[in-house]
Amino acid sequence: MLDLKFIRENSEVVKNAIKLKRVALDLDQLLSLDKDLLSVKQKMQELQTERNANSKKIPSLPAGEREQFIKRGREIGDEIEALKPKVNELEENLKNMLWLVPNIPSERAPIGKDEEDNVEVKRVGEYRNFDFTPLNHIEILTKNDWAEFERIAEVCGSRSYALKNEMVLLEQAIHRLAIDKLLNKNFTLLSMPSLVREQTLYGTGHFPTGKEQVYYLQSDDSYLSGTAEVQLNSLHTGEILDESRLPIKYAGYSACFRREAGSYGKDVKGLIRVHQFTKVEQYIICKSDAEESERMHAELLATSEEIVSDLELPYRVVECCTGDMGTGKVRMYDLEAWVPSEKKYRETHSCSSLHDWQARRTNLRYRNSEGKVLYCHTLNNTAIATPRILVPFLENHQEKDLSIRIPAKLQPYMQAYLGGTIYLKPRNKK
Repeated sequence: MLDLKFIRENSEVVKNAIKLKRVALDLDQLLSLDKDLLSVKQKMQELQTERNANSKKIPSLPAGEREQFIKRGREIGDEIEALKPKVNELEENLKNMLWLVPNIPSERAPIGKDEEDNVEVKRVGEYRNFDFTPLNHIEILTKNDWAEFERIAEVCGSRSYALKNEMVLLEQAIHRLAIDKLLNKNFTLLSMPSLVREQTLYGTGHFPTGKEQVYYLQSDDSYLSGTAEVQLNSLHTGEILDESRLPIKYAGYSACFRREAGSYGKDVKGLIRVHQFTKVEQYIICKSDAEESERMHAELLATSEEIVSDLELPYRVVECCTGDMGTGKVRMYDLEAWVPSEKKYRETHSCSSLHDWQARRTNLRYRNSEGKVLYCHTLNNTAIATPRILVPFLENHQEKDLSIRIPAKLQPYMQAYLGGTIYLKPRNKK
């Protein structure tokens, strides 16, 4: 959410952001609502001033003159009451439009329409040259009896999966590697509930436009969160933090849920675009300073690169263009790992800087050293998400005998199950 005063004074800048981010919003209509609301409020204030002046006169008036002033006082009260519904209606309509106002993208963000216009920043690692015909991740999981797809779909519906045996252990090991990385960087680890209230999703900017992607539990008037960013962004709602506490770095571990509406028939096989997954989310609250936000943004991205490098996966970093970065983002990077069976990179991490756009929605503030109260800046990035990361992991580290090579940095987390080797294979296979 942008400051309304800023919108009034920089309407052309905001209109340009609306255009660049392809947001369905008529800013002129918003400004007209704002003008109407100010006009009605001014009228109410004038009436209130008149009523106060009228009331002060009554005690000093002769008895014969008081009645007409008392009558006028009642008339003014009726006029004020008649205007209140109009004020409420205008305020509600204005608020609903303000939720849709996008953040102003960085001048350095690439301008474009969609992911096809994202700009590659760098590539790290070499594609593996297999001396056998490599399998895709579904074939690896099925042949090793490491996952259930068909049976679990009958029980839980499409896009469900169940990891089995060694694959469950591998998933946990990858999460532990990522968690230890964040703990060593002074992140506070939190296991987050998945149930959230509606206002938390407005706070991050997932609502009002993304409702079709979120599961709603009507009986409990609650939603299933798709990322711990939602919970962490509202954790300090309404507080005024002391500047000395900033930056606050959270690592949120949670089960996540997404409907993936609109993706039917594409990219839905195996472990891709599943409805339920597990994620460790990096989330930072820092002071209102563009340079500090940029440093924190770089730190978040570097940490994710370290994790993917520890997993020995070829990857690339792309900077998202204005049309693909999302409504609230100032700047955004995606980290994508190489998937051999598809001969392309797939997004595994999404790293975003939002300045005070989310903080204004959640009323998240801090008091600086001069005593001034300011809105915080917020940033977020994936640390690790499974089963998404298992797709490139299994395909890049597969061997001819169907075993999986375990990278050196991950071996300590799998040591009890590797049997003295560096290869993961089903227990019933020698």
